[in-house]
Amino acid sequence: MRVDFYQLSRDPAELVVPLLARATKNAGEKLLVVSDDAEQLERIDKQLWETAPEAFLAHGKSGDVHEARQPVLLSNGMSAPNDAKYVVLADGKWRDDIDSFDRAFLLFGDDRLQEARACWKSLGDVDGLERNFWKQEGGKWAQMA
Repeated sequence: MRVDFYQLSRDPAELVVPLLARATKNAGEKLLVVSDDAEQLERIDKQLWETAPEAFLAHGKSGDVHEARQPVLLSNGMSAPNDAKYVVLADGKWRDDIDSFDRAFLLFGDDRLQEARACWKSLGDVDGLERNFWKQEGGKWAQMA
């Protein structure tokens, strides 16, 4: 499993999720986007519709009729009825029930920096887990670790 930590300093998660969704689609994978914040999920939904309209990202919400067919599924839980192997933790909260995924993206701002650091340290002891740390620097993503 691979876990990518994304420290958000310029753009909110709502603007980063479409980038990750597009990269996931290009990798031939499905994505689950998780947040406990219903308003954040609404903002992400809107951005998935509006970001690069010429390259529309098909998506839906957990509980909808066609949730299993969605390449990108927005949810407040870790269940992936769309069989996603990639998950974005858009609200910055790590969840331990991540075993069914091949790749996880933890998006966090300064308000969750200490939690992210603790998570980074705790995952360092997990066999077979690769960690990467990314930070926004002047509009670009730079790999820090």
